[in-house]
Amino acid sequence: MNQRPPPAAPRPELERRPTGAFGWLDATLLHDGWLAEVGPHAAATLVLLALAADRRGVSFFSRERMAAVLGMSRHEVGLALQRLLDADLVAHRPWRAGGGDGVWQLLPVPRRQESARSRQALSAADVLRSLGFHSP
Repeated sequence: MNQRPPPAAPRPELERRPTGAFGWLDATLLHDGWLAEVGPHAAATLVLLALAADRRGVSFFSRERMAAVLGMSRHEVGLALQRLLDADLVAHRPWRAGGGDGVWQLLPVPRRQESARSRQALSAADVLRSLGFHSP
């Protein structure tokens, strides 16, 4: 088989070499379709949280600051954050009860195979329950 060499960078003299603190993103976000699922505003918000995160994946940006940095409205940021929370890609702990701002944490990206199995098991349990079968 004729194997193709890896593509060469167009500007190899400008190759990025992170210095100091830098964020990271799990390639599973791309390969398992998470970016498409959460949408462009949530994807941009996730990138911002990753760039602002410390080594534990924790960020303290307010919604107002996120909106300003991303060029989005505070409402759009709120919707984006909710999509990330619903997808279990981030966790949030508010500074005070009922508050919107606080600590944001990047979570390990769920694998699609595990997520699908979990949904299947839940769906099967729901079907059995609807048929009158109850677990002990």
